[in-house]
Parts: sequence; C-alpha cells; structure tokens
Amino acid sequence: MPLQNWLPDWGSVKRVPRFRRSLLAVCAAAVTLLPPLATPSRAQDYVDTALVVAVDVSNSVDNTNYKLQMEGIAAALEDPSVIEAIVGGPSGGILFSVVAWSSEPTIVQPWTKITSAGDAAAIATVIRATPRNWAGGEFTCLARMLRVSHDQLLPQMPMRANRTVIDVSGDGPDNCKGGESIASVRELLVGKGITINGLPILQADRTGDDFILRGRRVNAGIPEMKGPELEAWYKANVQGGPGSFILPANGFSDFGRAIRRKFVIEVSGAQPSDADRKRKSLAAAAE
Repeated sequence: MPLQNWLPDWGSVKRVPRFRRSLLAVCAAAVTLLPPLATPSRAQDYVDTALVVAVDVSNSVDNTNYKLQMEGIAAALEDPSVIEAIVGGPSGGILFSVVAWSSEPTIVQPWTKITSAGDAAAIATVIRATPRNWAGGEFTCLARMLRVSHDQLLPQMPMRANRTVIDVSGDGPDNCKGGESIASVRELLVGKGITINGLPILQADRTGDDFILRGRRVNAGIPEMKGPELEAWYKANVQGGPGSFILPANGFSDFGRAIRRKFVIEVSGAQPSDADRKRKSLAAAAE
C-alpha cells in the first residue's frame, strides 16, 4: 500500500496534541528510510553444473566391466570430495543424468537434481541396480550418443545451469558405420557452450577386434588401439568446449578412481591439479 494512503490527513491532526503529532511525523520519516524488502533467493532456479555421464555398453564391455563402471559412478556420488563439490557451489546443487551408449544410446537416468548427500546416495542406489541392456547394439557410435544428448536430453533440463558437461567414457574408438560425423555434432554442442570431456579406458591386454561376449568370441569391428593411441583419439575426437579435458583410466578396475576425480573437476569447475589438492586435504582430515 502506498505510503500516502495510510498516513493521516494532516488537516485533521490539528486537534491532536503536539507530542502525538511529533510522534506521527517521526514514524512516517522512519518508514521512508526503511530499506526495500529483501528479494527472495533465486538459487533454486538454477544449478552450478548439469552433468551427463555417458557410459560405454557396447559389445567390448562384458558384464563384469559394466558393473565396474556402474559401481564406480555410484561410489563417486557417495564420495565426500564429490559431495563437497556438489553442495559447495553458489547454487548448492547440480543436475545429473546417465546415458548408456553403443549402437543406440539409451537414457537410463533422466535429469535428477542433487543438493545433498542424501540425494546423491539415492541416485547411487538406482545406478547400482540399473540392469545391463543388451539391446543397445554391438557398435560404439559416439556421434549418435552426442546427437541424442543434443536433441533429447539437453532440451529436457528442468532448470538452467551455469555450465553443462557431457562426460564420455569408453574402451575404444568409434566404429559406427555411416551416419552423422562425430565432428559435426560435437561442434554443434561446443558452439552452444557445452563442454565434452573424455575418460578413455586404456586396456593393456587388448588383442584386436575379437572380444569374449557371453561365452563366445565376437568381432566388434574395433581396430586394435593401444592405450596412448586411444587417449590421443579421445583428445582429437571427443574433447571439446570450454575447460574440456581428458582423464584416462588404466583399465576398468581403475574406472572408479578416474570417474571420482573427474566428477570433482567437472562439478566444481576446478583444474585437475586443484581437485587433487582438495581431495588430499579431505583425506588427511579424515585420518
């Protein structure tokens, strides 16, 4: 209500004792000096990071290695350093989603907001229980996964994010036949400010095109690629956008360590060296 609507009619105040008139005048002056009402915080309208975790489920990944990946993601969400990075930003939260990719990508965890250790633990439970879907196909089709992320997943974000990151992991290069080029869809995403990071899973015992799948040997069409070559391929074909980086895992057994460190960097926006120092200080404090 405007101030003039509730102030008294000074013409009618002449009958009021002088000290009361003075008191009314003081009160009116005090009201005009009050600061404006505080604007409610709008932190709930955005998050610091929207993170897409893209997990390789092609034929080169057997059931054991699939479980190692999902357990690594779940354990990372429960890690104190990751939780600190999630809740320590200006908005105190992130958006999190998971895509399983091979010939045909599948969104296995739609966008979920994480603002607490409890939220993260709940998603970790879901990730651990997510079954392997063999219907996705045998090939490793990076361009299709990036296209689904662009066309389906990113438009479904329930709120804006200060930064959006697609975290791609896999144990081999793209071997998809035909279709859209990786470069074209990657540049489309990068042009919109999306960051694409890579986590190549370097396999020392890779023997070429043949892999054991459900008790039989199959040919996945993947050219033999040693660890340094795969890391270089990820740098040339996956990495892109502001602050992007590649962080390899030394085999599937090392995936948990790599994805945990990667989450801290991606969620906090820190540099890899900064994330390492923070993690070491947290570990020292816990001892």
